[in-house]
Amino acid sequence: MGRLHFLKEKKFYINLLIILVLCVVLLWITFRLLDKYTRHDKVYTMPDFVGQDYRQVKHDHSKDFHFILIDSVYPKGQQPGSIYQQDPLPGSKIKKGRNVYVIIVAETPEKTIMPNLKGISLREAIGRLESSGLDVDYLEYQNYSYKNNIIDQFYEGHPIKEGTELVKGSKIVLSVGIGRDKLNIKVPNLIGKPAAEAKRLLNLAGMNLGNETYEDNDSIQYQRVKQMRPGPSSGSVKPGTYIDLTYHSSRTLDFKKEMQELMHEDSIINIPQQFETDTVTESIETTDYENEDEF
Repeated sequence: MGRLHFLKEKKFYINLLIILVLCVVLLWITFRLLDKYTRHDKVYTMPDFVGQDYRQVKHDHSKDFHFILIDSVYPKGQQPGSIYQQDPLPGSKIKKGRNVYVIIVAETPEKTIMPNLKGISLREAIGRLESSGLDVDYLEYQNYSYKNNIIDQFYEGHPIKEGTELVKGSKIVLSVGIGRDKLNIKVPNLIGKPAAEAKRLLNLAGMNLGNETYEDNDSIQYQRVKQMRPGPSSGSVKPGTYIDLTYHSSRTLDFKKEMQELMHEDSIINIPQQFETDTVTESIETTDYENEDEF
């Protein structure tokens, strides 16, 4: 009998058929369970919960979403206990049962103490505000011999003293020295930077955040800076300039390509200036040679 004698037996083919059928059935059951677990093809539009009572929303939609409270703030004019911010953003395409991260309006505002920022650098002042749970409202540049040093600090239009008790999240206006030279500053390249970091990076560079535009409704964690006005190709601007930002989701836009195009635009803009400089240099050298011939 040869090694392959079993191929002639009917029992082998019956067992093989049974195995194949079992494999197909197991695969079908696996994919069905996977679809049920991931809710494949069942996409919902994220409702807008902002301004609604958090407890009520959680009670009404507990079967649809899993709510996770990540922080509380105390903005003026907002109803205590209401949802201040949500992630995913309203209108996002999501699956039922996913996590919804919310920030609510605190019923009892958390307090903090205003630090003394006078006489220190802008970078250090921003760091101290963050450590105290406070935010920069905007930068106001004034004539002052020491560049990027804090001249004074304001809250709601009035100077605020060190040690004053404030609600966490309060916004502070910083009066900053422009320096003796009063030179313009270079616009930083924020293309591809997260939306949550944009304002801080602009403030650190000596600029203010202007209008913000979101091109889609994706979650804030995926939002990246797509455009800046004025942008890096504008060269330099006055300290305190307001920069308008446009955001887009990193899941639907190739930001590496955007960066390459931006660098290409910058190089084109810089060519005329470089060409003009080279031409002037060549003209000067030619003139020098002609003068030498005369001697």
